[in-house]
Amino acid sequence: MKLLMPLRVPELAPSLGRIIVPRRQQLPWVPLDDIREDLATRVLELGGEARAREERDSVLETTGRRAWAAAWDHAVRSAANRVAEALEAAITRTAYSVRLPRRRLRRYLLSAAEKRAIAARLGTGGATFVAALDELDAAASRVSDASVLEKDAHAEWQEALRTVARRLEAAWLALETEVEEERRRWMPEIGALAAWRPRLWPIFVIWIPLATLLIWFGLIIGGFVPAPQWLAAPLGF
Repeated sequence: MKLLMPLRVPELAPSLGRIIVPRRQQLPWVPLDDIREDLATRVLELGGEARAREERDSVLETTGRRAWAAAWDHAVRSAANRVAEALEAAITRTAYSVRLPRRRLRRYLLSAAEKRAIAARLGTGGATFVAALDELDAAASRVSDASVLEKDAHAEWQEALRTVARRLEAAWLALETEVEEERRRWMPEIGALAAWRPRLWPIFVIWIPLATLLIWFGLIIGGFVPAPQWLAAPLGF
């Protein structure tokens, strides 16, 4: 009878690095610390839940691709929503400062496609993370039926888990860099909006002549200016 190797989930916190303890010279323009902390919490809970399970299939499922990918996808979506909200707030503030008509403001706000594009760009740094998940799948398949004599398979699986955590750290740092790039990408458009000025031709073509006509008509009604013959009869002058 084959005696299976007990699965021991390694500590993942040291491998998460700057997801747990950030080291940066300045804060990002969009606050992301709560999203980063949530990502770290999800991963640490993932490890804790797996250690509490006894069935091998449950341990492998809890620490498998689906759980890791769900944590990363949630972080990317949350960060993308935060960036989109910050951009729209900046666009709205700029529009109000230049007195852009409200009906024109809608043209400058982000469309659904642009929001999806932001999420896609923030997630581009996860390529190595996805590759590490592929390696984790392979290591999990080997350790799923490894005996107590196949210690190498168990060690490879543990190292694959640590590698996934390190690649997740790299993916998060790439996301933070891309968030800053997103600001630079949108600054020209916000700058163009800040330079917007209302067109002056309606003032000279419509409003000034109309105001002049109303003033002239008021002077006629008040008796300060004689009414022309074509207007005197209808007005009873």
